[in-house]
Amino acid sequence: MKIFSAILFASLSAAIAGQPDTLLNASYDVSREFYSAFNEAYAAQRTKNGQSPVKVEQSHDGSSKQARAVIDGLQADVVTMNQETDIAALVEAGLVAKDWKTRVPDGASPYVSTIVFLVRKGNPKGIKDWDDLVKPGTSVIIPNPQTSGNGRYSYLAAWAYAQDKSPGNPGAPKDFVKALFKNVPVLETGGHAATNTFVQKGIGDVLLTFESEVRQIQTAFDQSGFDVIYPSQSILAEFPVSIVDAVADKRGSHELAKDYLGFLWSEPAQRLAASRFLRPRNESILAENRAQFPDIKLAGVVETFGGWPAAQKTHFAKGGTFEQIYTPEAVPPAK
Repeated sequence: MKIFSAILFASLSAAIAGQPDTLLNASYDVSREFYSAFNEAYAAQRTKNGQSPVKVEQSHDGSSKQARAVIDGLQADVVTMNQETDIAALVEAGLVAKDWKTRVPDGASPYVSTIVFLVRKGNPKGIKDWDDLVKPGTSVIIPNPQTSGNGRYSYLAAWAYAQDKSPGNPGAPKDFVKALFKNVPVLETGGHAATNTFVQKGIGDVLLTFESEVRQIQTAFDQSGFDVIYPSQSILAEFPVSIVDAVADKRGSHELAKDYLGFLWSEPAQRLAASRFLRPRNESILAENRAQFPDIKLAGVVETFGGWPAAQKTHFAKGGTFEQIYTPEAVPPAK
């Protein structure tokens, strides 16, 4: 009874002070498990520090779909996305401050990942690198690059590989990515749906998604069925976070949202990220877990594509390269 009274008093005190005791985090599709655990850790830390309890609610979908939902009125206090352009869209809509990347460390990305391959146990198709994905008869599962962040990263990783392989042939990357998407039987809108298509429905020979996602799948289904393949090179995937200033200012949750996002850089949260196969920014914790994070060549979006705004305009905007190469009617139906 005393504990209940203390919690009730803290909650009432927060309400009296005008501080909300809830937050809504709009996040990308495959972050469910991480943020479920992170929110518990954050709540425990507040209790340990004698702070008032906070209930964090989650909203998950494809990263770009989440950005659109916030623009259309979803009252998210914070966004934790998987690519910069989704937060840039919120800046353009007047919902996020222009200095969002400098308000927290590491360009506002508390952890990173990359795109790797998940194949059926024993790798029956012998998939080892990107070239194997364009072979006739290979079925590749990738979420839609126009609605999904990991779909975009997969597309750009394939493009960078082809570009490095044929430096004297400017048309090679486009031809390679076109051949890759010809082998994609269905385009799901987000990474979670793509994972379900591959794992639960049994469609496809290989799934392309974040290292964190495939490693968790492999761990969960280790006895029954999947192997992780690291290609010769991939792409650096950063996961930017921000307060949604327009919502937080209206709700009076700005300080709470700042505290919540700041906890992502804490040692407990960085260790939690590593335990969920997300590459932590903390160099000491990364070094402790080096065995589970193979050191492969990673193309940077800035260095290889001129940054996300340029990549978005060239490849994923209306009339961009993806629309030029992908024709759904040419893709064989999923079996």
